[in-house]
Amino acid sequence: MRYNNYSPLRPDMGTAKHRAAGLGRCSWITVILAVSALLNVVFLCRSFRGMPQAPPSALDNYQHLNEQPIVDASFLTHTPHLDPKENVIVTSLYTDAFATAVATLGHTLNKANSTAGRLLLYLPDKISARALCIATSSGFVPYQVQRIPPPHKGVHRHFLDQYSKLNLWALDELGVKSAVYLDADTLVQRSFDELFTLPFAFGAVPDVYIDDPGFILGFNAGVLFLRPSSAVFDRMVAQIGTARYRPEDAEQSFLNHFYGPQTVRLPYAYNANLAIKRRKPEMWADLKKEARIVHYTMVKPFLQGDYAEVPIEKLEKNIAKKANAWGGQFREEVEEWGQAWKETYELYGTTIAECQMR
Repeated sequence: MRYNNYSPLRPDMGTAKHRAAGLGRCSWITVILAVSALLNVVFLCRSFRGMPQAPPSALDNYQHLNEQPIVDASFLTHTPHLDPKENVIVTSLYTDAFATAVATLGHTLNKANSTAGRLLLYLPDKISARALCIATSSGFVPYQVQRIPPPHKGVHRHFLDQYSKLNLWALDELGVKSAVYLDADTLVQRSFDELFTLPFAFGAVPDVYIDDPGFILGFNAGVLFLRPSSAVFDRMVAQIGTARYRPEDAEQSFLNHFYGPQTVRLPYAYNANLAIKRRKPEMWADLKKEARIVHYTMVKPFLQGDYAEVPIEKLEKNIAKKANAWGGQFREEVEEWGQAWKETYELYGTTIAECQMR
């Protein structure tokens, strides 16, 4: 059917009554839509308010409640003498800049009277004879290892050599049955020989961040207890390139996935991360009373600029400068490291001076 006789109605031909009716309908529709939207917002707000919320972290809500020691005193008095060939404390050196830190760590281990052996993993292509000499001046025995390169792009530039830490699991070739690994930026406050009595394959301390997510389930790889196994090492090396994990954090991210549900989580006293003090000072005050190992994550007294080496003659001045970092919040800990370095140089200064001639 064709509409040859149809003529469109001009706007001015509608009656006022029809126009008013149209406007009225539009107004009511607008009101109904607005009310509907408001009711939906109210409903959603009530729904979210009614949903179960996660309770605050017991650590972010830290309270001084428990005074029981983390290790039974009678157990400590009966800890057996360790065979230094089978039970070893290990650290690593991937850059000359950490040489004085390793020497200082070794001195604090001597003060703690640990009976375990000492081993320093180092990369021969990256470490000078001078730095290796300084690092081993207080007792660590050098042991060169092969660099394990990052299998992925995106690794933080400070962590590019950290996959080499996996060489720890190959130490059974030296007869090592149990090892405690310490990052070079740690300082020993008390003996932790009790860790060598653990029957487990792997243990570490939960990590801490100064902002969200704060205290977390994942662990920090700066302090590790492990039982070396070349079979495990081979499996790790075969999987670092195929496993799915965040590449930025390098070996720490991989190990969290490798040992995820099997990790024995150790008390914070075995890796007293300075981030805890930043996150919850009250908790830090109690933690320091039993801390075995302090981890200088937030400030490193022995470095300057962007992980640059500090000449030994300028180290004291650098320590004083670093004490003011973060508004001076870590002054006490920085000064403790400075005192440990002072003692190290007093005891091993002659050797260190000879090292600097290399």
